[in-house]
Amino acid sequence: MGGPAMSVVLADAVSKAETFVNVFIGLYWLVIIVYILTSWLRLPYSVTLNRIQRFLYDVCEPYLRLFRRFLPSTGGFDLSPVLAIVTLVVIDRLLIWILEHFH
Repeated sequence: MGGPAMSVVLADAVSKAETFVNVFIGLYWLVIIVYILTSWLRLPYSVTLNRIQRFLYDVCEPYLRLFRRFLPSTGGFDLSPVLAIVTLVVIDRLLIWILEHFH
């Protein structure tokens, strides 16, 4: 493979990596929002809803717990999801910026 062909392959790989990062972080952001909404609502008991809530808890809680260590207690308000989403957006933009420099 020559120089131009290798450049095309690298550009395609970087483009796919950018897409993956963007979709993954966007999807995780959406899962956190759904987790927050379901934590506010009292849903009727259902095996399916219970499994969904448990999945959301298992996926979101370890990440949110990182931020709860650093944030002070604010009574009934949990600000960790806000900080977690802002951090995800910053990481997304930073990774996209880094990958853009490979083009």
